[in-house]
Amino acid sequence: MSTRSVLLAALALALATTACQPPAQEAGPLSEEDVAAIEAFFESFAQAIRAGDWAGAAAFYTQDAVFMPPNEPAIQGRAAIEAWSGASPPITEFSLPIGEIDGRGDLAFVRGTLLITISPEGTPEPIRDTGKYVVILRRQPDGTWLAAVDIFNSDLPLSR
Repeated sequence: MSTRSVLLAALALALATTACQPPAQEAGPLSEEDVAAIEAFFESFAQAIRAGDWAGAAAFYTQDAVFMPPNEPAIQGRAAIEAWSGASPPITEFSLPIGEIDGRGDLAFVRGTLLITISPEGTPEPIRDTGKYVVILRRQPDGTWLAAVDIFNSDLPLSR
C-alpha cells in the first residue's frame, strides 16, 4: 500500500470517528436553585458589610477577584479587597437590590442598585449614597458562587 493510500485511509478513519462523536453540550441557563443561591449570596454579603465583618465580606470573592470601586484603580485579590473594605468609614445602612440575574453554566452576572450610608469621622451627619453595580460570579467546584469581578459606582454627581 502506498504512502498516499495510508494517509487517505487514516484521514477517512479520523473523519469517521469525529463524525460519530456527540456534539459539544452548550451550557444551559441558570437553574432556579442557582438563582436562589445567588440571591442568598447577595443578602449574606450585605449582612457581612452591615456588620463590619470585612473578612467575612471578602470571603464572598474568589482568591483572584477584581474589585473596581469608583474613582480608584482596580484592586486585585481577596486579601487586597479585605484591606480596602476594612479602611472604609462605619457603614450604618447597606443594601443591594437585584435588578437582573442571568448566566450560563458556571458563570452568572448580577446587575442591581446599591444603597449605602456611611458615617465618616468628623462629619456632622451621615452620608447617604445610591448607585449601581455589576458583579460576575463563578460557580466553585463545591457548587457555591463567588464574585470574580465587582464594579460599582455612585449616582451622585462628582463635586467640582
